[in-house]
Amino acid sequence: MATKGRLTREGIELAALELIEAEGLEGFSFRGLSKRLGCEPMSLYHHYPSKAALMDALLDRVIGELPAPPPPAPWRERLSRMAYDFRAMAWQRPAFFQFLALHRMNTPGGLRWLDGALGAFREAGLDDETAARMFRAFGYYITGAALDETSGYARGPSAVNPPDVAEIARTYPSVLAAAPWFAADQIDGTFKLGLDLLLDGVAARLKE
Repeated sequence: MATKGRLTREGIELAALELIEAEGLEGFSFRGLSKRLGCEPMSLYHHYPSKAALMDALLDRVIGELPAPPPPAPWRERLSRMAYDFRAMAWQRPAFFQFLALHRMNTPGGLRWLDGALGAFREAGLDDETAARMFRAFGYYITGAALDETSGYARGPSAVNPPDVAEIARTYPSVLAAAPWFAADQIDGTFKLGLDLLLDGVAARLKE
């Protein structure tokens, strides 16, 4: 955590990310951040003209932390590594990821990452339209999976009085049969299956 002293953009941004993960995205404010840093709220405005500007800077910092797969790697390895790195980022910063997942990625750092990701699809041998559509399809899957894993289904609201196991066994047999594979220790296998299906789709397009 950042400490009292001369404020720097790096210190502010790291403290902001820590605060968001500790207390959640909805309650994040310059006032709370300044308290954490031991400064006046107005001091932050010397570095960022608004909270929105700070959030953009946080996006660039988090996206900038993603490793870039080396271009010489085979396309399937590159795309797989990109997917797993993006997922790992969501797991590392689940609260901030709720903001990042809906951002248009039109900051300098966001555009740099988009350009590299789209380039990986083009360099695989796909034409521009197919590369763009495949990238979007990957985005749907990876972003949705990361949101579900970090703050979605298992952590969402539940019925006040859900049916017990005996009732589920009698009335909803397919749900009962699927239950073991919905467990938390099964998410890696599920993510790999979905990613393999997407990569197989790219491979099929390359053969056309």
